[in-house]
Amino acid sequence: MQIEGQASDKAPEPKAQRPPRPPPRTMLRELSLADAITLGNGACGVTSIFLCLQYLADDERRFLWAAFVLLPCAFVLDAADGWVARKLKRASRLGGDLDSLADIVSFGVAPAVLAYTLGMRGVWDAAILVYFVLCGIARLARFNATADELAGPSGKVAYFEGTPIPTSLVLVGVLGVAFALDAVHGALWFGELAIGPWVLHPLALLFAASGTAMVSARLRIPKP
Repeated sequence: MQIEGQASDKAPEPKAQRPPRPPPRTMLRELSLADAITLGNGACGVTSIFLCLQYLADDERRFLWAAFVLLPCAFVLDAADGWVARKLKRASRLGGDLDSLADIVSFGVAPAVLAYTLGMRGVWDAAILVYFVLCGIARLARFNATADELAGPSGKVAYFEGTPIPTSLVLVGVLGVAFALDAVHGALWFGELAIGPWVLHPLALLFAASGTAMVSARLRIPKP
């Protein structure tokens, strides 16, 4: 029993030491040149969307032509980032995710916004365009999740399951031809159909076909 005023014979317990803090790191320092090119891809897609909105506000064709041109530019950057990473033999841990996120903007959302801008604004059209974008998201998620399984002895993926999302540039090309021929808005090819209380432009079915092809497990496209 310890009497008040007497010192305790127990040694004080040592204070628990905190683990050392890791050195501060900024995300910008982690980005490689290839990552910067990937971000350029995403910037092209976002700018294309903004230009579509500007076209709707001002009805000036030059804005929409610029929106069309930016998407092939995004494709060039999408191809260049991988080439640069291989040449420099430097890939960041962010590279794969950055590439997928940029692709869904430039080759998923932006083409859908172009279609909506040019007149595919019925409820059925909108449902198809949403389906197309969601298929693109699912396709990229599947690729990221299965890349290691699909990789050959060289560590490189030999083929794509489903069509790659940049194939949506074919749809962008179709829309570009329609825009050049003034076959847009009320003059869209194949007209429109009333299905129930809502409108469908049959041209939107191209987006449904493209989305379905992206998520198909039976389509195997050799990867260059």
